[in-house]
Amino acid sequence: MSSLSGRRAAILGLIQGPAELLPISSSAHLTLVPWLRGWKLDELEAEDRKSFEVAVHGGAAAALLIGQRRRIAEELRQFDARRALVVGLSFGPPAVVGYALERPIERRLGGPLPTAVGLIAGSAAMVLADRRPQRRGPGEAGAPDGLALGLAQAAALAPGVSRNGATLAAARCRGFTREHANLLSRTVALPVILGAACLKAIRLRRRGTDERLREAIATGTATAFASTLASQRLIELVERDRALWPYAAYRAALAAVVLARLWRDRER
Repeated sequence: MSSLSGRRAAILGLIQGPAELLPISSSAHLTLVPWLRGWKLDELEAEDRKSFEVAVHGGAAAALLIGQRRRIAEELRQFDARRALVVGLSFGPPAVVGYALERPIERRLGGPLPTAVGLIAGSAAMVLADRRPQRRGPGEAGAPDGLALGLAQAAALAPGVSRNGATLAAARCRGFTREHANLLSRTVALPVILGAACLKAIRLRRRGTDERLREAIATGTATAFASTLASQRLIELVERDRALWPYAAYRAALAAVVLARLWRDRER
């Protein structure tokens, strides 16, 4: 288990915060940073790697609950049957697909090449969706929007696609303003992230884990919590009617670095 030391877990946790708050795929960074640095985390079992990833996502989600508590409280005060339907429909597809296909996805799509492809595909979706007019705002989301957001979250189970980026693209494609698309993205993501974190915690407790892995997970979760809490203002960058293409460009550049590295390694 030495490949995931406390120091490396802390670094990945620190990266998680900013990457979680921007539509650049935090999961891609958790996969690609160790690969580019030669940390060889592939020595870990797939279940252990996924458990660490879900744990740091859970730490980030907990920080969002605290950092965005006023906005969340405001949303809860306005919570009604229509909003419950939207959240429920947005939760269903990722829950079903994640439960049924989690392990095949981890085995077949967990490497740098599929992650780079996911980054590019997500970038294209974001750019195309952001061309739609901004004509819908708060209180206008309905069942079709909830289903669209749910399908986007299910698609984001593929590494590199990004839950934030996919749901932003879905909301913008449905005509929501950038500010409200960002709010919808945060609202529907939290239940899925917290649900996945709880499920992984139960599985870890049942099967048991190496002590060093537990320490690494605890370290990564704590640093992800801290870095997310400290990076709350990054949310404003997305909300201030900013185009999504700069984030798409960054994602494409990261994918290009990965593809160039893979090509170079192949030529050796």
